[in-house]
Amino acid sequence: MFFVGEYEHALDGKQRFAIPAEIRDLLMPEVHGEAFIAAPGANGCLWLWPEKTFHELAGALGGSLLGDEDIQQLERMIFSQAARVPVDSAGRVRVPDRLLQTFGLSGSVMILGVRDHLELMDPKTWNEEQTRLRPKQGDLWRRARQALAERKA
Repeated sequence: MFFVGEYEHALDGKQRFAIPAEIRDLLMPEVHGEAFIAAPGANGCLWLWPEKTFHELAGALGGSLLGDEDIQQLERMIFSQAARVPVDSAGRVRVPDRLLQTFGLSGSVMILGVRDHLELMDPKTWNEEQTRLRPKQGDLWRRARQALAERKA
């Protein structure tokens, strides 16, 4: 399943927001799990992975008992800050306050579908990032194609 799109949702009084219906409709508990895992993402945003996807990615890192030091540091950063966030019967999730504060989220959040995960960010920050990246779009496509070609070689 691919997550796509951008959605702006308000945090309610209990700091919950609704997972967009278009995304909820695609989630299958037996395939994706009953919850999301909220954790720091590679780009400084808060990322949400379907629970089973997160477990698969974590398993791909291998064990940390005798692991590479960089992997151990990444695991410490990710897993210590991660939280399991179940989807309630109304399709909402409640991200812990500590994560909302760390990532500067309050009032309203942008939910971005980014292939295998969702990213949460402040709407103003997202607008600024789009403005910054739009002129670079052609160059980003070119570099992505080049990276894919190098992988195939």
